[in-house]
Amino acid sequence: MSWVGSKFEVEVGPVAHGGHFVARHEGRVLFVRHALPGERVIASVYEDNGGSFCRADAVEILTASPDRVEPPCPFSGPGMCGGCDFQHVSWDAQRELKAQVVREQLSRLAKIERDVVVEALPGGPLEWRTRIRMAVDRDGRPGFRGTRSHDVIPIDHCVIARPGMVEAVADRKWRAQELTIVQDGDGNRHVGEVRGRHTARRAGTGTAVETAAQRKWRVSADGFWQVHPAAADTFASVVGEWAAAEPGQRAWDLYGGAGLFASVLGRQVGETGSVLVVESFPGAVEDGRRNLRRMSQVEWVADKVERAVTRRLPVEDPHVVVLDPPRKGAGKVVVAEVARRRPERVVYVACDPAALARDLAEFTVQGYRLEELRAFDAFPMTHHMECIALLVPETR
Repeated sequence: MSWVGSKFEVEVGPVAHGGHFVARHEGRVLFVRHALPGERVIASVYEDNGGSFCRADAVEILTASPDRVEPPCPFSGPGMCGGCDFQHVSWDAQRELKAQVVREQLSRLAKIERDVVVEALPGGPLEWRTRIRMAVDRDGRPGFRGTRSHDVIPIDHCVIARPGMVEAVADRKWRAQELTIVQDGDGNRHVGEVRGRHTARRAGTGTAVETAAQRKWRVSADGFWQVHPAAADTFASVVGEWAAAEPGQRAWDLYGGAGLFASVLGRQVGETGSVLVVESFPGAVEDGRRNLRRMSQVEWVADKVERAVTRRLPVEDPHVVVLDPPRKGAGKVVVAEVARRRPERVVYVACDPAALARDLAEFTVQGYRLEELRAFDAFPMTHHMECIALLVPETR
């Protein structure tokens, strides 16, 4: 019998990966949103596919955690916008919860026991997001989708977005299915419309100007760039420090995007070295080639990394490899091929701690060990974070 619509009084346990917390009732696990460890809550089940667990919202707080705060956003809470998981959590506690998730994933999936501190980026927990994607409801009103739902919650303001971004599109009706709103580093705003499921039309996005890694970037406004204004520069600095490529060396930048990390590696290896960038999205490759056109040492391969590492990459082994895979991680094939080349250092940038832990476990099998790890709160008010890891060959 489905529990959807049922309400249970439960005691909330630890945080779990994905922005929810673990509770139990009658032998089943409830993944509860809008709760905190140690609280007693009334949990209302909104999804039950059978099996050992279901999903619920904390709709009434009977005993509150000292880390609970009043959400700054009026659209946050059960049945509302699904974008922010941690609006009800103090900012310090948010970072500690994220650190617990990273520690648990490393321990469970990679058998790595390591203390983790999630570092704050400059600017505070609000008004940081520079790139947002909004859905449009049947009446043409823009908003965000509910948790695990196709329902669109119309909004006229977003507390984590740069001021004015949502307001710029909320006062009119749209025919598009989705909107993309970007505020670039120069303060220019770009609005794009997505029409059609398979033939997306983006109008008005143009070119965004960003500053990171000691240079100006001109990238497609609807392409990939870090959403936190301090993230790109911070990550480039850490990658450069840990890559530590020397003049004349060879470096690979896999899942290279528009070339942020390639620009750092290119400066390090100089004109006598080489940087090979592999990126599957043609728009990012085009942006990268244009921005780094004066770096003759940077070569681009427009292909999927999984295919490129097994078929298209040079015979010469790299000294340094940078990996910045999508949320699913690099996977066994890519990890095995990178490890087979025996680079001196592998710098891994991860937006998902579970995927990172799985790939670290595979690197361990391949004879590499985790040397350094830093985690950053690049997405305040949400459960997301960014981790950067340094791997080196295991000495025997």
